[in-house]
Amino acid sequence: MSESLELYDVTIIGGGPAGMYAAFYSGMRDLKTKLIEAKDELGGRMLIYPEKMIWDVGGTGPILCRNLIEQLKQQALTFDPTVVLGQQIVGQERLEDGTILLTSSTGEKHWTRTVIMAIGYGILEMAKLDIEGADRFEVSNLHYTVQELEPFRGKRVLISGGGDSAVDWANELEPIAASVCVVHRREQFGGHERNVVRMKQSSVQIHVPYTVRQLHSSDGCAINQVSICHEESGDTLRVDVDAVIVNHGMRYNFGAIRDWGIDMGEWTANVSDKLETNVPGIFAAGDFVDYSSKVRLIAGTFTDAVLATNSAKLYMDPEAPKVAYVSSHNERFKEKNRALGVIDEDH
Repeated sequence: MSESLELYDVTIIGGGPAGMYAAFYSGMRDLKTKLIEAKDELGGRMLIYPEKMIWDVGGTGPILCRNLIEQLKQQALTFDPTVVLGQQIVGQERLEDGTILLTSSTGEKHWTRTVIMAIGYGILEMAKLDIEGADRFEVSNLHYTVQELEPFRGKRVLISGGGDSAVDWANELEPIAASVCVVHRREQFGGHERNVVRMKQSSVQIHVPYTVRQLHSSDGCAINQVSICHEESGDTLRVDVDAVIVNHGMRYNFGAIRDWGIDMGEWTANVSDKLETNVPGIFAAGDFVDYSSKVRLIAGTFTDAVLATNSAKLYMDPEAPKVAYVSSHNERFKEKNRALGVIDEDH
């Protein structure tokens, strides 16, 4: 490896909550850190629902998701890691000296001693409405994500879907929209039970088992009516709308990462309780991993990040402390505490 090329201790692939917290904790462990995110901003899957309220992060909440993302970003940058945006990592090669060479889809190269995979379910793609010509309404009133609630105030909103996102948006929009109609192809909803009950007890109109069959536009620019069809009888209804939100889930794609030799199931990597993959020097965290005590909450990704980072540190230096000193006793925070006007009790 040329001396002009920068070598990092740990390179984190993925800028969601697991990746951002790993960048922070890696700084606590005094590791030279790089964080690479395929999209042009940090946040991961949380970027899909910026207006949702998050209640289940310890010591924080309730908090708007976009505000939590911002706090995680600021925390991730505490120790000045190198952050690379807009690069999808596809290649991984072990060099003779043990260094790992990562390559992006556009040819950029990154050299690192260890890797933490925090890639969630891979590259996310919204499942689009399978109706010819639907894409032309994406610039007007056909939505696959909800970035803000206010544009829907006083509108007649139709939501197609029955999972967590569809149920959550129905509940969030019901107080401000003129009307909310939910169309789902099954009798049962897949959202959290409490949220489903709340939706059913509200003014939300529910059509099950129905699917969206046709979009109608009087001017060719925006949808003003939607035809929905009963899955069993074939009966069709027309619903007047001002906006359509489609929540048919996500399509996930790991791409070339499946060729890295990592022991993976359909959606997750199998890791040890120390968040080690079967490939030496490659660790993982967040939604990408599965192990016996895995907790699938945002809060759980933070623990994953800590475990993966500790394992990366010990992989490089088996004699290092097994964990970082807590922030109240960690030397890396002394200068930062003084900058905040905090008196150092040791002096």
